[in-house]
Amino acid sequence: MNFLKNFLQTCANVEKHTDTIAYLASLDHISKNYPIIANAILDELKSQRNSLKLIASENYSSLAVQLAMGNLLTDKYAEGHPGHRFYAGCEHVDTVESYAVDTAKSLFGAEHAYVQPHSGADANLVAFWSILIKRVETPAVEALGKKSVAALTPEEFETIRQEFSKQKLLGLALDCGGHLTHGSRVNLSSKMMKAVSYGVDPKTGLIDYKQVEEIAMREKPLILIAGYSSYPRLIDFAKMREIADRCGATLLVDMAHFAGLVAGKALVGNFDPVPFAHIVTSTTHKTLRGPRGGLILCKEEFKPFIDKGCPFALGGPLPHVMASKAISFKEALDPSFKAYAKQIIENAQTLAKRFKSKGVSLITDGTDNHLLLIDVQKNFGLNGRQAESLLSSLGCTVNRNSIPNDPNGAWYCSGIRIGTPALTTRGFKNEEMEKIADILYDVLKEAKPNGMAESVISENVRSRAKREIDELLQNKPLYPEIKTGDLVHV
Repeated sequence: MNFLKNFLQTCANVEKHTDTIAYLASLDHISKNYPIIANAILDELKSQRNSLKLIASENYSSLAVQLAMGNLLTDKYAEGHPGHRFYAGCEHVDTVESYAVDTAKSLFGAEHAYVQPHSGADANLVAFWSILIKRVETPAVEALGKKSVAALTPEEFETIRQEFSKQKLLGLALDCGGHLTHGSRVNLSSKMMKAVSYGVDPKTGLIDYKQVEEIAMREKPLILIAGYSSYPRLIDFAKMREIADRCGATLLVDMAHFAGLVAGKALVGNFDPVPFAHIVTSTTHKTLRGPRGGLILCKEEFKPFIDKGCPFALGGPLPHVMASKAISFKEALDPSFKAYAKQIIENAQTLAKRFKSKGVSLITDGTDNHLLLIDVQKNFGLNGRQAESLLSSLGCTVNRNSIPNDPNGAWYCSGIRIGTPALTTRGFKNEEMEKIADILYDVLKEAKPNGMAESVISENVRSRAKREIDELLQNKPLYPEIKTGDLVHV
């Protein structure tokens, strides 16, 4: 298929569209011998173009970010870190990784950055083990008069290993907005340490810092986690650091969801975690708008331990993804990114205000960040999965989500989570957000359960909603430089 040829026939200025040319050339090359893969890529592009993406943890990356991952850097093993590799021939990987590290430090004002984690979960795993090694293993090895853990006898090593499982991890409960890696029983985080949770005020849905401090002082955790995946408000990281200091914990902030808001200076002062946390972990593909991957920022004292993420937790780094991360960090340093981050919050708050004007009650009564939570069971008589399936069938992707003390459990849920990063990237603003809230409300209000996983609406409501969604999508095309007419199956 000649995707590139078709584009060039209508392109007036080739120099301005080198990213599009490269993208289409790659599709041409793949389509020659691997049509199944090429068609799947095309179908995904069409699917994302034809849906309102309201998944709070997803976004759209630039073509430059995507293209940086498709090169021969993927062929190189590079365990270790710049200047200290376990493989020869890593000079150019050092250049890529060092640039990514320096750019991340500049973007976030961090003392150190580690760009190797493959995901946010991996970043948290490296952070956990770095804290365990710094605060448990290293002092124990020194007390035995040994130079390193490698010099321990099997009996000495076993004694120290047993100490790891005695340590405690304190994080926000999953149903209150925390993440699986913050101590959920189904996750490794609760199996490598003793996991304890703090929740939210049952009336307001807000984090109660006095309760957090009471639990922290009683449990004396090694690690106090602040951060969330579905909490619609901001966290006062100055208060969390005070609590951590009082109970003797290391403060770990997981900003995977709101890293872009921090990078874009939409969250500052006590709501910027970097000045207060010992370690900050993140993904790079949510509000930060980079490739799928992880990131760690830390104080200088943790640098020697974090930099050993490979080999003690990670496998070989992904140099091609580190190159892509570097590009996304550089993009986030552009002044336009600040306007983008601010608009993400404005869009979420516009949605919240519109829903509330229609009598819809929201978890925490609103939002301060990029997401909001609706109790669809209470407001519309649906469970989360019923609402999710219905909206998806109309071209509107949200995800079902647990709410505090969820009566429907973690599979069907009682809530849906709505996020604005992706549509903000697409150019949606307040006016479009009001229309989206109207559409979702009209659909959910008319929906009737049909089994535990589905719900139904009248054909009139469905056709009207679909027409309104399609109009919104056509007015704000995704990757408009890639012409839809050129993209047909191989």
